[in-house]
Amino acid sequence: MMRKVLVILGQLRDTDAEWMARVGMKRTVPDGETLITEGEHNASLFILLDGRLRIEDAKIGTIASLGVGEIVGEMSYVDDAPPSASVVAEGASTVLELTHDSLDQRMESDPGFGMRFYRALSFFLADRLRGTVRRLGYGQAAGLDTNDVLEDELDDRLLDSVSLAGDRFDRMLKVLAGARAG
Repeated sequence: MMRKVLVILGQLRDTDAEWMARVGMKRTVPDGETLITEGEHNASLFILLDGRLRIEDAKIGTIASLGVGEIVGEMSYVDDAPPSASVVAEGASTVLELTHDSLDQRMESDPGFGMRFYRALSFFLADRLRGTVRRLGYGQAAGLDTNDVLEDELDDRLLDSVSLAGDRFDRMLKVLAGARAG
């Protein structure tokens, strides 16, 4: 669902999204290719621009199937631990690859970007954790009379930034359309 990338881009500035499109590498990932391997250090995070990705655990098998706008490899960026699952292309897919080094350099030269980027990752990871907790059946389902954020509902703080984020994603895709896929 596009919601994921909109949450991330909603926390960033136009210049941040443009930087990501300029510095990131647009890659075509063939069907069945492993983008991230469980247990092996990964030096990039990826935004899915087109297609689908499958998350696999060596013991469990397929955990999830992800669509356009999803981000993978972000947990290893945050804690530098090897990935806990593999990410495999389901059909031909296109990703924007951002290396950890390029992100680190940008954060060093622009601490404001670092603050915005980590805030965006925090929203993203919190949303993923809430979804996991719900799927595992912990706690009670939120009713309409509570202030809890429901699974398919955006937090009020994020609603204002969604339209802007959609525009940023469209501009990012236009910049990347001029870049050659590698």
